Amino acid sequence: MTRKLFGTDGVRGTANTYPMTAELALQLGAAAGRYFRRDDQRAHRVVIGKDTRLSGYMFETAMTAGFTSTGMNVFLLGPVPTPAVGMITTSMRADVGVMISASHNPAADNGIKFFGPDGFKLSDEAEAEIERMVADGVEPAQAQNIGRAKRIDDGRFRYVERVKATFPAGMRLDGVRVVIDCAHGAAYKTAPEVLWELGAEVIPVGVSPNGHNINDGCGSTSTAAAAAMVVERRADVGICLDGDADRVMILDETGQVADGDQIMALFANRWAEQGRLAHRTLVATVMSNLGLERHLADQKIALSRTGVGDRYVVEAMRQHGYNLGGEQSGHIVMTDYATTGDGLLAGLQFLAAMVQTGQPASALRKRFEPVPQLLKNVRYAVGQAPLESDKVKAAIAQAESDLKGCGRLLIRKSGTEPLIRVMAECEDEAQLKTVVDGIVAEIRRAV
Repeated sequence: MTRKLFGTDGVRGTANTYPMTAELALQLGAAAGRYFRRDDQRAHRVVIGKDTRLSGYMFETAMTAGFTSTGMNVFLLGPVPTPAVGMITTSMRADVGVMISASHNPAADNGIKFFGPDGFKLSDEAEAEIERMVADGVEPAQAQNIGRAKRIDDGRFRYVERVKATFPAGMRLDGVRVVIDCAHGAAYKTAPEVLWELGAEVIPVGVSPNGHNINDGCGSTSTAAAAAMVVERRADVGICLDGDADRVMILDETGQVADGDQIMALFANRWAEQGRLAHRTLVATVMSNLGLERHLADQKIALSRTGVGDRYVVEAMRQHGYNLGGEQSGHIVMTDYATTGDGLLAGLQFLAAMVQTGQPASALRKRFEPVPQLLKNVRYAVGQAPLESDKVKAAIAQAESDLKGCGRLLIRKSGTEPLIRVMAECEDEAQLKTVVDGIVAEIRRAV
């Protein structure tokens, strides 16, 4: 069965607009509850976390109703990072975990991500089966078997201790001045607490959520405010998280940005030197820069590419026994420590590299020279199919011919927003701009 509700990272959209309605959230909760409730002889558990969006209250309540209607006991974590849900799902021996978040999207959006009992995101097949159950309808539990709901007050503290345990034993951050931008999101309390407890001087940014300001001019997708604070306060490093804290961008002491590709390159180099990089292989998506691939090849480290989406990175890692992967957008997955991307955990690993090497962030943040890359997005309306246009197809074919042997082109629909993403890489920046702008213009005419 083809998935229609689920994208590359759960179900996502504008709140109170299909598919992100309270009604569908209730149906998804009931379907997931029935899917995971395989053994009626024992108690069944689901943990639910959320970020700081106003609509989170609505979806949390709706999903609680759906799960309890099928006999699942619900444990509500409140605002916690996405990786905390994966971790607590396993530690509480829950059958399923749910994160209510639209990650880096604007505050008006929201989303629903599911985790299995192993703490990993669900497979395409599992999501398709849950979709089928939503379409067919779910039989509720008998009245005496309806589930209960309970709020877990210490969820974030459990996560704090788990994340701190990944930092090298005995190491402290005394004297390290850190700007931490939490995007007014799920880690607005957690991230500053972790850094302070490890001894850092913490300069918080984006820690005053009001339900409407998540990712607004801050966080991993908008680093200017944090960069200005780094320079103003003479900080040693900046760590910018997104709304649900599963992505990160690192800023050096001058405010310059290290994206996911540069962070992965640093970690892969260090882990390979330490004999920790499983099979001397890094997993990344087709979006990662060609410069990363060339750099790794020089270090005799293999690069395994996947489709876009951190869940596909994780699937490849699990299938082949790799332990480091991620995305250019800042998802960094370290399966030695976590089941999904974790921005704070990655930030701590960068800080550990600074302490262990004695080098400033500026010496660590850039491991390779990226090939010029240009990415532009074109928004389209629901029901439109601009990539089916003959003129768009012709423009793409011409661009592929022009770049043959000197670059590469990637055209895809976003799995989280109604966008067509047009990305190209080429050493000739003038040609790069011509190619991308030509395709973008044709897609815009089509929509």
